[in-house]
Amino acid sequence: MSTGKKILITNDDGVKSKGISALIEMMRPYGELTVVAPFEAQSGMSAALTIGKPLRLTELRNEEGLKVFACSGTPADCVKMAMNQLFLNEMPDLLVSGINHGSNASIASLYSGTLGAASEGTVYGIPSIGFSLCTHNPSADFSTAVHFGRKILEQFLKEPVKPNIYLNVNIPAIEIDEVKGIKFSHQGKGQWIKEFEARTDPYGFNYYWMTGEFYNLEPDEVGSDYNAVEEGYVSIVPHKIDTTDYQELKRLESIWKL
Repeated sequence: MSTGKKILITNDDGVKSKGISALIEMMRPYGELTVVAPFEAQSGMSAALTIGKPLRLTELRNEEGLKVFACSGTPADCVKMAMNQLFLNEMPDLLVSGINHGSNASIASLYSGTLGAASEGTVYGIPSIGFSLCTHNPSADFSTAVHFGRKILEQFLKEPVKPNIYLNVNIPAIEIDEVKGIKFSHQGKGQWIKEFEARTDPYGFNYYWMTGEFYNLEPDEVGSDYNAVEEGYVSIVPHKIDTTDYQELKRLESIWKL
């Protein structure tokens, strides 16, 4: 049954992606949906904004309980566009970003456009959550993500996160009955290696294509998000807008002679 909430949906894979279609299906029971998503894929854009170029907003669908718009900008642009053009008189009750096609665990959370949109929503004071299915398989089945997404959303609506916090949810790409459970985790430590592949174009000029492999820096860490997903759990990580390390702030104030 619909909760009657006004819900803003976005992503970084584009308005025509399989993941956002699954997210719309997942969110329909919860309220009135407004989708503002990029025309094309904007993965890896984090919270980037478009500056010095015009932005376009195009309505694609308008039916009972669902409006869909495509924006020519980044995921964060989509949130700003929604807030400045579509929610002038009433804030959304909830922002949901995704379902991303690929993991946003560990260091990927730093680059993620999915989470860039969630952080932008949080800046506006909207309770925000990002969902990711941890596979790049083009024929991926999003039913596990929808199933566990609804479980998490029920709790999120009952007990929202504190102000200036948003949630990063990563879901393993396995069958529903194979998932071992849901775990609260911390951001895992990792890095990308072998990031660029040297190639030659048809004219004989060299260029570089981003590829990369993820290297897990803490394979034995029980509480990390990356390891939780690898073990068959859904991972939830609360992220903060304020990234200040207050302990280090005090330490540096006490020892630096400025």
